[in-house]
Amino acid sequence: MKKILLVLTLSLLFLVSCGKKTEEAPKDGTAETKTETAAPASDMKVAIVYSTGGLGDDSFNDAAKRGLEEAKAKLGITYDEYEPKDPSAEAENQLRTYAESGQYNLIIATGFSMKDALLNVAKEFPDQKFAIIDERIEGQPNVASLSFKEHEGSFLAGALAAMMSKSNVIGYVGGAESPLIQKFEVGYVQGAKYVKPDIKVLVVYVGGTNAFNDPTSAKARTEALISQGADVIYHAAGASGKGVFQAAKEKGVYAIGVDSNQDGLAEGVILTSMLKRVDTAVFNIINETKDGKFEGKIYEYGMKEGGVGLTDFKFTREKIGEENIKKLEEIQKKIADGEIEIKSTR
Repeated sequence: MKKILLVLTLSLLFLVSCGKKTEEAPKDGTAETKTETAAPASDMKVAIVYSTGGLGDDSFNDAAKRGLEEAKAKLGITYDEYEPKDPSAEAENQLRTYAESGQYNLIIATGFSMKDALLNVAKEFPDQKFAIIDERIEGQPNVASLSFKEHEGSFLAGALAAMMSKSNVIGYVGGAESPLIQKFEVGYVQGAKYVKPDIKVLVVYVGGTNAFNDPTSAKARTEALISQGADVIYHAAGASGKGVFQAAKEKGVYAIGVDSNQDGLAEGVILTSMLKRVDTAVFNIINETKDGKFEGKIYEYGMKEGGVGLTDFKFTREKIGEENIKKLEEIQKKIADGEIEIKSTR
């Protein structure tokens, strides 16, 4: 009988101990508590009309989307989105549809090609708040303009290209030859010549009716640059940039991405990407609107504001070398401090 009681007691103790969930303490001896924080509830609603190339461009549009997702996660907002096949033809109708609904605290137009469309709609709906990315609209109190100093970030890209070029020839592939995309070009050229005054910079544009979503044409133009000796190619061509990367990979030269972190699209081939923090600008304007601090003015994001810069060289640090990276950091500081003046136009 005693043996039976002993067995039952031991069994009960075993069951109780198994029922307790234990967690291994961290090695530093401190207790760790993991909690999941849900986004605060919000009735704020945002609408966005994307630019040429749409989502999946691994560049400009995807950066805007990341800003919306961050606002959704941190601020609890909801949003609707629209991808036009032809922004110049569809944007105005979609922006007007969003405005007419009266549902949205903020409506965002993505890209310089929507300037006229947004301005028309903003004048029709003066009580509706709008934001436009990559364009400057002045004198319209219900429009916030989110612009960037692309020439500053591109200066760094050009400096790196010059450091890495063995042929003393580098290239640039733009999308549409507009004032905005020329800012990337002129910054890139100045940065390269800052490092190597005698370097040759070849410039081409994709052009056509689909300049930012034509990787086939971009690939052909990149191959033409490579045939002329270019061994580092920087692009500012949206989804067309995928053609630039493909050509660089096949021909054994380096490329530099743009807008978003594109380094992983061709590891070791893409030296870095010129980050244009569209995501930060989108999140900030949503947050300010939510807090009742919206202003119809021009916001400008440069090196000093953390709006442009390079990636962390995850796949190319050894190829670039710590000495070059240190030089780039010094140049970046000088730009942010205003010691290096960079032209934004040709």
